Amino acid sequence: MKKSIALAATALCIAIATPSMAQTAAPAMAASDPAALYKSFGEKAGLTQLMDDFVNRLAADPRIADKFKNTNLDHLKHQLTEQLCQVAGGPCQYQGPDMAAAHADMGVSKGNFNALVEDLQKAMDARSIPFSAQNQMLARLAPMHRDIITK
Repeated sequence: MKKSIALAATALCIAIATPSMAQTAAPAMAASDPAALYKSFGEKAGLTQLMDDFVNRLAADPRIADKFKNTNLDHLKHQLTEQLCQVAGGPCQYQGPDMAAAHADMGVSKGNFNALVEDLQKAMDARSIPFSAQNQMLARLAPMHRDIITK
């Protein structure tokens, strides 16, 4: 488990350090099947279950739970499901606020962000999502760190 977390963290760090690599990896996959990542996450039902687990982990994680104490967790789960569905190449259209607006007043630190990534990785492991699919999703999400980390 620790090895897979370390590998996922390494993949995320690489994607953050070189966002152009992360952005060029996604189109290559999209050329063959734009919805391949979406399918590997179990489509909408799989993403819904994943976000249920993930948000529950966030709410219970003492490293980051305080950031969500005044949040409607059901609404957050729905928004995240829609967002990841779109990011993964699914048919969803995320209608929520952009990441800068959503996180502007949250005071998210790099440590908070890393805790969130670890919780997401644990939730993906619990759902037996293939490691390569996990890394592809993390690479697509990584550029958002610029708008989420505000402290």
